[in-house]
Amino acid sequence: MLVQGKTALVTGGSRGIGREIVLTLLNNGASVYYIDLAEGESLAEYQEIAAKHGQKAVFKQGNVADEAAITATCEQILEESGGIDILVNNAGITRDGLVFRMTAKDWNDVLTINLTSAFYISKVISRSMIKRRVGSVINVASIVGVIGNGGQTNYSASKAGLIGFTKSLAREVAGRGVRVNAIAPGFINTKMTEQLNEEQRDALRAQIPLGRIGEPEEVAKVVLFLASDLASYVTGQVVHITGGMGM
Repeated sequence: MLVQGKTALVTGGSRGIGREIVLTLLNNGASVYYIDLAEGESLAEYQEIAAKHGQKAVFKQGNVADEAAITATCEQILEESGGIDILVNNAGITRDGLVFRMTAKDWNDVLTINLTSAFYISKVISRSMIKRRVGSVINVASIVGVIGNGGQTNYSASKAGLIGFTKSLAREVAGRGVRVNAIAPGFINTKMTEQLNEEQRDALRAQIPLGRIGEPEEVAKVVLFLASDLASYVTGQVVHITGGMGM
């Protein structure tokens, strides 16, 4: 129960890695608010787990790309919760394509949702954390933000920007007891990788020293560590969860 009694906010918490992050935080004693475009299929499960620990799981509908709307949602969550101890900026999309074929909309949509939304949300939540002199912000970047990937200039740029954002924000808030870190997952078993054929999956595994694709819960466990007091002296770091890619 590494985060017993803490309150977390997770964006993109209805599916994929975000779902595993929510489940892991709930199973370790936190109350969790999650923001997404739709509540998904897991809210009842979230609430059942939360109730077992005397906590709560709350869905808030929101578009993280809309500054005014997401700011209002975050302020409402702060008022309802009394304060957020853990912020996980996980919301993200892909719009892959070679750069000379990429539209400005595909570029802007990815940068806004993957990077700018973290600014919108962190601006509100970190201000509250600073006043309370406690908090952990965890930004979900990607290994492609470190090493790049053909066909993903927009996604790679957004995740590289998120890493720079993490390091700079960590410097700004460290003196007030707030920690800011990022994780950089590699190839993880999600709906995106499930769509690949076996030949494509073999090609991915060949790039990974551990020889396998990661699982969402392996990402969530690192988030749990960074959110907990076990990481009380860790800030401004980017933790690779890649099976050895990019080492």
